[in-house]
Amino acid sequence: MPDTLISAVSDPVMDDHEDRALRPAMLRGWHRRCPNCGAGQMLRSYLKVRDTCPVCGEAFHHHRADDGPAYLTILIVGHLMAPLILYVFTAFRPDPLVLASVFSVGTVALSLYLLPRLKGVMVAIQWAKRMHGFGRSRAGD
Repeated sequence: MPDTLISAVSDPVMDDHEDRALRPAMLRGWHRRCPNCGAGQMLRSYLKVRDTCPVCGEAFHHHRADDGPAYLTILIVGHLMAPLILYVFTAFRPDPLVLASVFSVGTVALSLYLLPRLKGVMVAIQWAKRMHGFGRSRAGD
């Protein structure tokens, strides 16, 4: 009888209902790594998500990040740059062309830095919460 209890606990179908750790998955996603193993690259190019992890084989083909990372990037960059540009303008009074040039470059650079990292975080959240097909067992895929 105890053997059947042990086998039921280690059954992969039973594991589908357990929570996955969200914070480590998000940190792995921020580093653009597989949220499952943390070793494989999640992205195969700048924003293209791999179909599977090259190390552990976790499937990523069913993610639904869509416009979420772009929206979050705009939200974060806007909330950082708007007060900063106001402060620089009122404190230092730079030439408008210099102000526009510096903040344009800064905005583009920060956006390019954040976009793939936020995409990794969004995919990792979906993986941790078992959304959009990430909850299926490997036998059921």
